[in-house]
This record gives sequence, structure tokens and C-alpha cells, in this order.
Amino acid sequence: MSLETLLLWAVIGLVAGWLASAVVGGGYGLIGDIVVGVVGSFLGGFIFRALHTGAPFGGLAGTIFVAFVGAVALLLVLRAIHSTTVRRT
Repeated sequence: MSLETLLLWAVIGLVAGWLASAVVGGGYGLIGDIVVGVVGSFLGGFIFRALHTGAPFGGLAGTIFVAFVGAVALLLVLRAIHSTTVRRT
């Protein structure tokens, strides 16, 4: 993996994670948004493949959109887990 690829993943992760935290609420800071965005990109790719569909547009914007959808799904799952564990205590 080249440095350019790593930086591109970080930028896409940051944008997708920041957008998702802006929509869902409760961001995790710069590093947390990058991690949520990168993990969300894998989750978004899985979701779109499971639905047998692709991004509605191509290029970088399509990649960010797929990562955004995955990041939103990830944040919603994390929020559900957090609210369940908080209620138990």
C-alpha cells in the first residue's frame, strides 16, 4: 500500500465520518471520525453488495457516499449498543 493510498483512505474516512457524525450526532473527534469513516466504507461496501446495487454516481463522490452510508449505519449501531449498556447500569 502506498502512502498516497493511505492518505486517500484517511481523507475519504474523515469526510464520510464527519458527515455521518453531523447527520447522526455525537462525533468522536478527528481520529474517531476517520476510523468511523474507514470502517464505515467497508460496511457501506458490504451493504451495497448485499443489496446488489452500486453507488448512485461514480468517482470519488460515489466512494464518499458509500462510506457515508456505512458510517451512518455504524454510528447508529454504536449508539444502540451504548444506549443499551447505559440503561442496564
